[in-house]
Amino acid sequence: MSTGYSGLNHALREPLAAEAHSRPSMRLQAPESLTHLAVYAGEDAGTSGRNAAAQHALLVSLCGHFGVAGPAANARHFFHDFGHFRLKWECHTEFATYTFAKKIDHSLPMVAAFQQMPIAYVPKKWLASLQGKTMVAAHMVLASMASSQNVAVFETPDVFEGMLLVGSQVVQGAQVWTDFLIQSDGFSRFVVQDFGLREQEAGLLVQRVLEIETYRMMALLGLPHAQRAIPALNAIEGELAQLTAAMVDTDAAIADAIACSLPDSADVEQSLLRQITGLAARMEKLSLNNSYRFSASQAYVRLVHARIEEMREARIDGVPTVAEFMDRRLAPAMNTCASTAQRQEALAARIAHTNDLLRTRVGIVQEQQNRKILQSLNRRAEQQLRLQQAVEGLSVVAITYYLAGLLNYLGKAAKTAGWPITPDLATGFLVPAIAAGVWLGLCRMRRKLHGT
Repeated sequence: MSTGYSGLNHALREPLAAEAHSRPSMRLQAPESLTHLAVYAGEDAGTSGRNAAAQHALLVSLCGHFGVAGPAANARHFFHDFGHFRLKWECHTEFATYTFAKKIDHSLPMVAAFQQMPIAYVPKKWLASLQGKTMVAAHMVLASMASSQNVAVFETPDVFEGMLLVGSQVVQGAQVWTDFLIQSDGFSRFVVQDFGLREQEAGLLVQRVLEIETYRMMALLGLPHAQRAIPALNAIEGELAQLTAAMVDTDAAIADAIACSLPDSADVEQSLLRQITGLAARMEKLSLNNSYRFSASQAYVRLVHARIEEMREARIDGVPTVAEFMDRRLAPAMNTCASTAQRQEALAARIAHTNDLLRTRVGIVQEQQNRKILQSLNRRAEQQLRLQQAVEGLSVVAITYYLAGLLNYLGKAAKTAGWPITPDLATGFLVPAIAAGVWLGLCRMRRKLHGT
């Protein structure tokens, strides 16, 4: 796109378009020898995002030994020809791969080729820095074979130490051989026999084979997690069964406690609820520790199968193919991881269901207790009302008594003033009227207070 139209681009257009070309394969032409390393900085580095910085620092230190400038800090791919060997570096989410390649002599025997690998040019000090981090270490020989040759690698037992050799015809122009074992030198070995591959095809095939080995090992990282999780899941499942049985056994006791208005019913439910909450916390911690690893293993094994399909294998008589080897040796481990992940999810769902059920029971018990409290409050309110009515009757008598006394004093005063009144007689006649007036006044005041 010309400069005039560059401003039309979305900010992510060029980075996204470059992603498809971010990890190109090496250009290889047989015969070649290769050493492949997959450096795994650790699970914490992958999940926390520190893997890229750690891997970049390792690459920069390697380049610095040869006086070569390393790539930018945000680089995910790097290629350089160091003279004695060529290096291809790729940084992934959890690991980084180093593929060292060099040309070898056509006449070099296969056994001798594995003794002259490009790893010999890598500084020993730098290799020592990878201690405890190397997940894959593999040697590969890309051998040039004439179309008329049909020399099987298993006829040279010094190449592979394993008893089971795996091989297949791939991409209609090559054969792949390996035993997927770590040899006595600490490296696994692969042989790719080139019967006429083009330069780009050879590089793609070598990349697929090395990726199969790398992703296979990364996928297997989930197996130890599954093996450690199984006893913990068994323990949690057993405790959940005991709690469920306890919930059933305490139903009758709780019903009796509620009927007798005893506080023990809530205490029993609260105790069970604390135990099931503790199980839920343990289950959540276990899931958090394993869920990422199990998901990553499933993603890696899918990549393994995808790379195998891309090789378009054809059987060689009497030799199992790479796909068959993976079905027999890798699939059981991945099935263990998958079943453990499913068991974690199912057990977490059961705990959540039991927790919800128990909380519902606690709520019902609390509602029943609250209803009994309200009923008690209603009874007390009725008693207070009756007491209030009794007090009101006494108040009428008292007020009438005092009013009658006041009127009696007024009558005596009027008689002394000369009025023809008999105070005691007049007071006696006025007492019923006074009592009726006081009663009506109190009833009116009560109606106003209650809003009626």
